[in-house]
Amino acid sequence: MTGVVGIVLVSHSAQVAASVADLARRLAGAGDGVPVAAAGGTADGGLGTSSELTARAAHEVDRGAGVAVLVDIGSAVLTVKALLAEGDELPERTRLVDAPFVEGAVAAVVTAAAGADLDAVVAAAEEAYGYRKV
Repeated sequence: MTGVVGIVLVSHSAQVAASVADLARRLAGAGDGVPVAAAGGTADGGLGTSSELTARAAHEVDRGAGVAVLVDIGSAVLTVKALLAEGDELPERTRLVDAPFVEGAVAAVVTAAAGADLDAVVAAAEEAYGYRKV
């Protein structure tokens, strides 16, 4: 498998998704090397999630090595699960990642920037649940 794993960040807020994407890129030093897309809010700029924005973001970051999708809360999870269930809305090898949104995004982008495959990117993001702060 060639290419870089793409990362999609789905949030109820466009600003949150864009900010986390920017933070992850900067902390990873990924520059333009890792395709990261934010899919936040609704198509009209409101709070919520959009299947159209999410699908568009996933196709935008797909380089053939898979797409890791991280979500924030509630309906963001349901939106991605519904898209995956439909089977043809997201690129092949798209995975919903069970990870904390910010910490998982940083871990995913750092790991993708190192050239890891989709399984390793997903594992790194999921391991972020274990980061202790106290």
